[in-house]
Amino acid sequence: MRQRPLFVTARAALLGLAIIAAAPASAAPPATPYGANPAAAGRFVHDGVTLYYESYGRGEPLLLVHGNGGSIGWLAAQIDYFKTHRRVIAMDSRDQGKSSDSEGALTYKKMTDDLAALIDHLGLGPVDVLGWSDGGIEALLMGARHPEKVRKLVAMAANLQPEGVYPETDAMIKGMLAATPKDAENTPQGRRDKKVTTIMLTEPRIDLAMMKTVTAPTLILSNDQDLIRLDHTVAIYEALPNAELAVFPHSTH
Repeated sequence: MRQRPLFVTARAALLGLAIIAAAPASAAPPATPYGANPAAAGRFVHDGVTLYYESYGRGEPLLLVHGNGGSIGWLAAQIDYFKTHRRVIAMDSRDQGKSSDSEGALTYKKMTDDLAALIDHLGLGPVDVLGWSDGGIEALLMGARHPEKVRKLVAMAANLQPEGVYPETDAMIKGMLAATPKDAENTPQGRRDKKVTTIMLTEPRIDLAMMKTVTAPTLILSNDQDLIRLDHTVAIYEALPNAELAVFPHSTH
């Protein structure tokens, strides 16, 4: 019989890969300039896009995936923690950070296939994947689209359809687009901003049945004050054949 969802953090904290190593608010930022560190940087081209990544540490490979509109720098605390005992790789998604712009609409499938190409570029075998928000969506898609490249998965605050968010979240995203100046698309950053905001209204479009094909051990993480509907998160967990669920109390997206 499947275990019931975990709505406490203690057990999740004991699952080594499940630790989201957030620095205390009072702590000084990491000394390493994650996301802007030439000593750890690399680039390669996939699907016509130049993708920027950084690699740290030694050990079993762990791929960290940032959220919407973000970059490697958003994962500074996590990289700083995990690099002490893992080889940590993080990449700026296309149209974000130091990676180049792409033609056409931004999609989660394209970003997921970029991650698979990164694994091939580095000549790595199966890796553990930990993604947050958009990165969580991509982590789940990695398990479905590229199962041979993943060993374990952690997906935090991920949704499979735009309807998986609360109405307030949907209204917030639409408000962001409505507030965008009409001439914003005349600038490279403006075009990027519109792409990464629009994708939250149009994607992902992942059939829940696809989750049944994900065989890698998967940990689904969420927060009790998240932007993603809790019932949607539980549905993802229940569809996965080899998963656990932890919901963090008093936490947001």
